[in-house]
Amino acid sequence: MKQGFRQSMAWLHTWTGLLVGWLLLLIFMAGTASYYREEISRWMRPEVPATSTRGAIAAERAMQYLQQHAARAESWNVTLPDERNGTVRMFWRNPESASPPEDGKRRGRRGGRFGDATVNPDTGEAIAARETRGGDFFYRLHFDLHYIPVAWARYLVGFCAMFMLVAIITGVITHKKIFKDFFTFRPGKGQRSWLDFHNVSAVMALPYHAMITYTGIVTLMFMYLPWGVQAAFPGDEDAFFSAAFAQFGEPREATGQPARGVAIAPLLEASRLHWRGGEPGGFSVQHPGDAGAVVDVFQRTGKRLSIDTPSLRFDGVTGRLLAASPTPGGATRTRGVMYGLHLARFADPLLRALFFLSGLAGCLMVASGVILWAIKERPRHLKAGRIGFGLRLVDALNIGTVAGLPIAFAAYFWGNRLLPLAIVERASVEANVFFIAWALALMAAFAWPRRAMWAWQLYLAALLFLLMPLLNALTTSAHLGVSIPRHDWVLAGFDLTMLALGAGLACAGRRMQRWQPPISAAARRRQAVGGADGVTTEATA
Repeated sequence: MKQGFRQSMAWLHTWTGLLVGWLLLLIFMAGTASYYREEISRWMRPEVPATSTRGAIAAERAMQYLQQHAARAESWNVTLPDERNGTVRMFWRNPESASPPEDGKRRGRRGGRFGDATVNPDTGEAIAARETRGGDFFYRLHFDLHYIPVAWARYLVGFCAMFMLVAIITGVITHKKIFKDFFTFRPGKGQRSWLDFHNVSAVMALPYHAMITYTGIVTLMFMYLPWGVQAAFPGDEDAFFSAAFAQFGEPREATGQPARGVAIAPLLEASRLHWRGGEPGGFSVQHPGDAGAVVDVFQRTGKRLSIDTPSLRFDGVTGRLLAASPTPGGATRTRGVMYGLHLARFADPLLRALFFLSGLAGCLMVASGVILWAIKERPRHLKAGRIGFGLRLVDALNIGTVAGLPIAFAAYFWGNRLLPLAIVERASVEANVFFIAWALALMAAFAWPRRAMWAWQLYLAALLFLLMPLLNALTTSAHLGVSIPRHDWVLAGFDLTMLALGAGLACAGRRMQRWQPPISAAARRRQAVGGADGVTTEATA
């Protein structure tokens, strides 16, 4: 290596970070928001009431609802309420011959084939709430993207994650004084200040950045590296997943003979005793109302690191325990822990907040990295007397992504409150609002990639976030004046977080508006020489 090992790593760090930096920022921002996907979904469905019923009573009311509205379904799946989501969520699969629902609404991906409902466990009635993807939009966005085929999107996200992992490793190698740099920040020094900020945002949450990137790749490892499965189980991938993930084996077939189903409450209690206090998180029923029905009860993730939780299978008529999920092997348990670390479902409120702040640090790290490249390149272009296409492109992408993405996030929430409730495909329209806002920010940045555009877009994003609680108060009854007295910290926390983000963006916009490029050492020397000449000339005269 002509430049030496560390210099080569610096080059690799720069380009692996820059080439995917803008898409990586979208992935990081959406993934960070996903830590609060349940809370975001709750805010975006203000019609959903606060509930208190949990456990067996909620399960019994779910069964009553399904028996009344989906008695002919082939299967039921129920997620029980917990401390983050107080509703009962359920979906069911209808027979192939099922006709579309009478109300004409689209349910599921194939008309009447699938159905779903959100039920109030206090009353057992379905909740009539606005159609929205809520926080699930950000969760899917951060690995499925949007508007492109899912397989392509996941390969693209995996490609970005690999580049991110390389950037992290080469960044550690490049910085000889990485821990000293963590305590060093020199404001008002131009490029040096941006480098210090990049170092601090990277080192401050370095273990998190490495963990979240590596585990993100692991979650889709069977898609990225399918050859081992194909070699061990040629033509039968289902057999691999059944063996690897401790599934129950062959499903039980329906008999065609009607039978009364067993009560769900005793099965949940039996599961709790079998797991020595582990709480059931949900259950599924195959062939409900049939003599061959089976009920699978799934344990709640709780404080478990692994995403793979135990389950029990019961006879759906007699309630007899048929099987317990087998203990998975070491490789499966390792993958489950990696997956669980990435999703962080085990985190309590304090740890979840720490994950969220670490994700924000990752967003700042990526944003400062792409900005730093432009700052480094600008003097060379100015010396040549013209700004080249590459720098103009990076400038526009930086403005439209770093400042434009917050506008898009805020626009998504505004769309939830302002779009008509009865609009067709409302959830998809909300997603379109996100991308339309981002596209407009990018177009404005490409039209005028100047420092003033930075300030305008940051101010616009700040305004949208700061006015969010006011918009919420004008359009719903779930505002701060109600949520704080009721100690409803999910709704109040969302509004307060919007205020905090808006204040931060406003400060960034003001800093950008008032920022003046520092004078280089050469310019200072020229000024000093010019001043000395002036004094000498004046004295001589």
